[in-house]
Amino acid sequence: MAGRVRVSWFQHSGRTGFYLAVVRERDVAAGDPIECVAEDEDHASVAGDFELYSSDDLNRDLLRRASELSALPESWREHFRARLRACDK
Repeated sequence: MAGRVRVSWFQHSGRTGFYLAVVRERDVAAGDPIECVAEDEDHASVAGDFELYSSDDLNRDLLRRASELSALPESWREHFRARLRACDK
């Protein structure tokens, strides 16, 4: 239950944090450099997608774009597709 409370608080706070993908697993220590090896071509932002995911906004263009972002987990893309289908009803 405590985990759900923390997730709920985090979601409602609007704070998205800092997100990285691990390309190659290895030991990392303080002071080691972090290198950007790729950037999203669509210039999607974690904050924007998070806001769209958790809002009631039915902006069809944003929902369509988010539903096609390969950088997002399939569960998120399906969430956006379901919301698009709801727009059609």
